[in-house]
Amino acid sequence: MEESLKLEKRQLLRNNEYYTMQEIFDNLYKQSCGNKKFRNLIHHIASKTNILLAYRNIKNNKGSTTVGTDNIDISYFKDMETEVFVERIQNKLANYMPKSVRRVEIPKHKGSVETRPLGIPCIEDRIIQQCIKQVLYKCQARNVTF
Repeated sequence: MEESLKLEKRQLLRNNEYYTMQEIFDNLYKQSCGNKKFRNLIHHIASKTNILLAYRNIKNNKGSTTVGTDNIDISYFKDMETEVFVERIQNKLANYMPKSVRRVEIPKHKGSVETRPLGIPCIEDRIIQQCIKQVLYKCQARNVTF
């Protein structure tokens, strides 16, 4: 288990470097360690490289083929031109209103009869949430305000 976590972290770092986001993430982290108050992060969140990194991270997730309420999975974006895809996500980010979530019941524990609810957002919402997460995660070094 620990070895797979190390591999996953290495892959994330490799992806960050491939999309030239690691330097930006490192800079955000350093600023947050200095108790920097972040006022405008949308240019990082909506950047082409951050969107492409979010797509790659979601695509590599085992849940990427699970459809949300719109019945679309990650393969919908596979053949879309990069610029069209990026512009689509940037437009959604400008006025973000998440779609409804598909609710399913899953077992609480492996082999358990008891279930718990699980909300499955549509794939576009997952990509947008990943864009936001990637930037905000690097800003949470200490007591950070936004």
